Amino acid sequence: MARCRIVVTNRVHDEVISRLAQAHDVIANESDCPWSADEVVARARDADAIMAFMPDRITADMLDACPKLRIIAGALKGYDNFDRTACTEHGVWLTIVPDLLTDPTAELTVGMMIALGRNLLPGDRYVRSGEFAGWRPRFYGTGLAGSTIGIVGMGAVGRAVSQRLSGFRARLVYADRRGLSAAEEDEMGLQHLPINDLLKVSDFVVLALHLTAETLHLLNAETIGQMKPGAFLINPGRGSLVDEGAVADALKSGELGGYTADVFEMEDWARNDRPLAIDNRLLQATDRTVFSPHLGSAVRQARLDIEMSAATNILACLAGERPPDAVNRPDTGGVSEKATEDQNA
Repeated sequence: MARCRIVVTNRVHDEVISRLAQAHDVIANESDCPWSADEVVARARDADAIMAFMPDRITADMLDACPKLRIIAGALKGYDNFDRTACTEHGVWLTIVPDLLTDPTAELTVGMMIALGRNLLPGDRYVRSGEFAGWRPRFYGTGLAGSTIGIVGMGAVGRAVSQRLSGFRARLVYADRRGLSAAEEDEMGLQHLPINDLLKVSDFVVLALHLTAETLHLLNAETIGQMKPGAFLINPGRGSLVDEGAVADALKSGELGGYTADVFEMEDWARNDRPLAIDNRLLQATDRTVFSPHLGSAVRQARLDIEMSAATNILACLAGERPPDAVNRPDTGGVSEKATEDQNA
């Protein structure tokens, strides 16, 4: 088999490069900084495959500039910044990693809920300040036990979050356009509610959705106004599920008790109008926010497995086989059955 050219746009584990390089020529980004779109094109003009990541954007223009491409293998689950239709029209396979991000994202979500509700960051700062002299009646927060937790979106991430919350003696409600069967709801201890009702009764609202035209700014000034006063908003999905400016206003007014996010609007490269920085008012609300730098899948073994899965898709395609995790069908001009599944971030 002739050696092909593979471009890896972001730093990956050495084992992944070694596996790809056994059969093909690999050009890899070895820095912690993503390549710009122009830098990717410059390296991929003659490439047969690209391993792509969240900061990348796959467009028709980019595919026009790289006519030899046979596959874009995303080392990710949500692919709203990749033009699937353009890939199909250019005869390029588009693959994702459908399962490996779910568990670490769900774990982080629960951890951030506890950190926000129980004032862990303000408490940490207080201890480090040197003012702490022993127990005082301060930093009273909200625990998960006895709370109503609303999960918006019951795809893989929503289910995984609900499973992890099942032992906290909380009331679990959810909103999802498809819903679960009565048997599933009973087994998982869930109650289905319309989203407006969920917002009214929930002490914690978890956004377990992917970004679409319908979910863009799903939580905005109007819908935040429907939330239970002082409730907490948790966003592990996509930054643009919320209007960050509206969140900042609601934190200032006290409408929201707190906001925690692993994702931010500035990261949503699919939006031409995305803000270029996090709203500074959010960053200043230090006692009512908990933020992490997109750590959803940042577990060593999980990241290695994700990258290896993307490599498997590349090697299968370059061997003339159908890649196992394709979300399109360039061989038939259609859409893969995987694309009909709920691709939560």
